[in-house]
Amino acid sequence: MTYEALHISQPVDRPAAEVAAFAGDPQNLPRWAAGLSSGIREDDGRWVTDSPMGTVEVRFTGPVEHGILDHDVVLPDGTVVHNPLRVLRNGDGSEVVFTLYRLPDVEDSDFEQDATTVRGDLARLRGVLEADA
Repeated sequence: MTYEALHISQPVDRPAAEVAAFAGDPQNLPRWAAGLSSGIREDDGRWVTDSPMGTVEVRFTGPVEHGILDHDVVLPDGTVVHNPLRVLRNGDGSEVVFTLYRLPDVEDSDFEQDATTVRGDLARLRGVLEADA
């Protein structure tokens, strides 16, 4: 089975290595990924956070240093959602690309809301990184 995919991108006026290092550090998630994390903590080597979906585990699958910030989110019911996230070089800056998969039984309005949330998160990432420059 394949899923409908929506690629959402955001340019960031910072070098790709810097963007990947920041965004790929789970401790920084609360600063930019409000759709996923309002706070994160390490618990027995696992990164867990209280999200709008409940307490979830976040696992970066990397390698982050190559701009591969793919991450799995383990939902409270044990379902694993894979989230491809890449940081690409774009001139002197970078392009952050998130692939949003439409999972089975997701209504149009929910899929669009998820996309809006991802766009907001990527815009926050850009804002944080460009403000810290």
